[in-house]
Amino acid sequence: MVRTMPFLRALISTARMIRHTPELAAGLVADDEVLLDVPDERLGPTLVAAAIGDYGPAAKLLATTREAAEWENRDRYTTRLATFAHSRQDWLDDWLAVAPRDPDALLVKAELAVSRAWASPARAERLREVGPLIDAAADGAPRDPVPWRIALDHARGTHTSHTAFEELWGEAVARSSHHYGCHVSALQYLSAQWYGSHRECFDFAEQAAEDALPGSLVQALPVRAAFAHLLSGDSTVIPHERVDAAADLAIVLSAEYEAGDPWPAEVRNLLTYVLVTRGRWADALEQFRLIGPYATSFPWTYLSDDALGQFLELRDGARIQVASAMPLRPLRRTARRIGSDGHYA
Repeated sequence: MVRTMPFLRALISTARMIRHTPELAAGLVADDEVLLDVPDERLGPTLVAAAIGDYGPAAKLLATTREAAEWENRDRYTTRLATFAHSRQDWLDDWLAVAPRDPDALLVKAELAVSRAWASPARAERLREVGPLIDAAADGAPRDPVPWRIALDHARGTHTSHTAFEELWGEAVARSSHHYGCHVSALQYLSAQWYGSHRECFDFAEQAAEDALPGSLVQALPVRAAFAHLLSGDSTVIPHERVDAAADLAIVLSAEYEAGDPWPAEVRNLLTYVLVTRGRWADALEQFRLIGPYATSFPWTYLSDDALGQFLELRDGARIQVASAMPLRPLRRTARRIGSDGHYA
């Protein structure tokens, strides 16, 4: 009997999966409807225009974010436009040729230069060379925190001291005290991978989340700290309870947004990664439902070069794990009655 127990457990688990996996697909979009890093309705047409060499929509979009102080959108759009310019820079060159002092063009130029420098084998040297471009972007839009987010990324790569980094941080939060991008950059600087520690990273993230505005993505900073901790493979530094508390806070934040909302998509993808790593499959499956069609490269590229394939594989894995843990329900039996002839009807 003892020998048969593992077989029976496997058989029961398989039966559960067969029975429950299809019903657990409810609320999940089809695989072919999931897209990677989809631009929103404002950025999409801008990228299409840039692809044919027209910088006008990009100039209009970033000017709108600057004038309306839409700093979070401005940061996201700048990053995506700079990423696009990595392979297609002609539209940006044309823009700068026509308006060399345009603060929005200078911002994209600075982001692109820093991003390219980070990818260089001579990173620190290249980053030091592009410092004046960040200064020009900051001077062009004095109220804008995004150049200071770029400056924080730049400082991390040039081995800037804690004191100098804190000065940059002060400039950033003076312009937008709850800016998510600046907080993420600061968190990376304080991480164990760079110039801090897991504890310092968690302390900063938890304090920032506590001070954050309702619904602010800054409340997801602790789950970013948890991600960095889990990625390091050092499970002895931070208690599991602290990691789970960070995930729980991010779950509450995620619930404040509608399912399929593209705005919190990256946070939801990151949260799902942490939940999967912690083996919290039911919670992870719920986040996969809330993500809808909006898979993001971060964090799945840390697991695979095929970020979308990794997303879909883990989504299926979450369904299977949840199904295998569900109790087997007895098949519904139809009551039988005895007829007047004494036989079952």
